[in-house]
Amino acid sequence: MLHRVTAVLLPQTAPFELGVACEVFGIDRRDSGGPAFDFRVCAQEPGVVSTKAGFGLVVEHGLEATLDADLVIVPAYGADPAPVPGPVLEALRAAHARGAWIMSICSGAFALGEAGLLDGRACTTHWMHAETLAGRFPTARVDPAVLYVEDGRVLTSAGTAAGIDASLYLVRRELGAAAAAVVARRMVVPPHRDGGQAQYVDTPLPCDADTLAPLLAWVVEHLEDEHTVPDLAARALMSERTFARRFRAETGTTPAAWITRQRVVRAQELLERTTAGVDEIARLAGFGTAAVLRHHFARTLGTSPQAYRRTFACPEPQPV
Repeated sequence: MLHRVTAVLLPQTAPFELGVACEVFGIDRRDSGGPAFDFRVCAQEPGVVSTKAGFGLVVEHGLEATLDADLVIVPAYGADPAPVPGPVLEALRAAHARGAWIMSICSGAFALGEAGLLDGRACTTHWMHAETLAGRFPTARVDPAVLYVEDGRVLTSAGTAAGIDASLYLVRRELGAAAAAVVARRMVVPPHRDGGQAQYVDTPLPCDADTLAPLLAWVVEHLEDEHTVPDLAARALMSERTFARRFRAETGTTPAAWITRQRVVRAQELLERTTAGVDEIARLAGFGTAAVLRHHFARTLGTSPQAYRRTFACPEPQPV
């Protein structure tokens, strides 16, 4: 159970990224049916830690605060970012070795890399730092296109608001959809953002999908229908070749892959919010049969629809 959460501050900590951790994990939301965490902020030594915004933060706890944490968070820090002190690296390694979650926000991923926690793992960071991260830690599988990615209880996220998405994902994964929904509602943000290319990785539609945005919205509303490239190209008033090129440019993938991912997202929503059977969900999501749904669910999320429902089910109240 996720209860004790500790944020480790390094010199030149980014206030916004630290604020994300404080907002999600540092506020008692039991009055509205949400969770309460034992949240602490620590540094290598208690005292004043500098921030990128030019002011200092007074930190009361040293690295002993990581010893019993269920989650250790490293917010963005530094300019390059700078090398991480040995005691901090040891604290991160020890926390991970005993089974704690380790999470980075933006350039906090570099600290995880120095600790060896990204070796052989899928990870991400702000797109501006992705090339540097990959060069510094060549065995890490850096994906600059996603908002966040989990691999072996190591959760890395991209910049700024992606830290919110990753934090809510972790609340949702550990405490359920209802708890994440309460936190998100209080923060006035979506409980999760749709899309993605890996296990439980959520990626929004590209913000520059101006040309195809109306078509994409229409497809999402008609996922239960069959969609072919010729039909979609005709609806977009383009040739098939132009449509295929424009689709990849604006979404980063093919029409078939994009539609399949949206259908998985629809199935996730139905599994979370309804009590419908897998056969009915397969039909409503556009997969046709339960077997096809299970295939794509396992390929995309690494789990089965039934296992996903057990973890995230939060059915909406039915009218009496």
